[in-house]
Amino acid sequence: MTLRHALGELAQRGLVTRTVGRGGGTFVAEPKLEQDLTTLAGFSEQLRRHGMVAGARVLGARQVAAGPRAAAALQIDQGDLVHEVRRVRLADGRPMVLELSMFPAAMFPGLLDGSLDGSLYELLELRYGQRPHRARESLEPVTASAAEAEALEVDEGAPLMLVERTAYASSGRALEFARDLFRGDRTRLVIWTSELAGDL
Repeated sequence: MTLRHALGELAQRGLVTRTVGRGGGTFVAEPKLEQDLTTLAGFSEQLRRHGMVAGARVLGARQVAAGPRAAAALQIDQGDLVHEVRRVRLADGRPMVLELSMFPAAMFPGLLDGSLDGSLYELLELRYGQRPHRARESLEPVTASAAEAEALEVDEGAPLMLVERTAYASSGRALEFARDLFRGDRTRLVIWTSELAGDL
């Protein structure tokens, strides 16, 4: 009973995983990648800080008409063209994030002709002299659909964290609208806060 209680505590803390059935048991959990949302950094840069190798598998890249949400976020008219890039982001070869990123086509002509399997933020800076300076991000817990589960190599219904982001240049111009799905079992999101001035 003491061992079972100890294993239960470790499972609650995310240090071990437990499976049932043939081949089941208790296994040491893979370490979680900490994503610091306090500072704006691309996925590749975040992984480099952790000594991990970033990669990407491009699922699709096309030019489409902006829908109402993307148009509002990117400060363009509905129906204006955007570059849409869908990718699975990899950490040491393992899928971590399912990305959907949209960029104003008029601002980044020929973007889809470039290499899309590396850092898109670095591509924006090198080819267009633009780099996100700040971003508005919202977080929402969701569960994986069948297609999302297949792409991220998790079970259908597994917990994911949806991070919806609008990234802006230092001028205030919107550069990117993105919806990223992070694996809940491999990611920990971190936000630093500071004391507000005045009484609470």
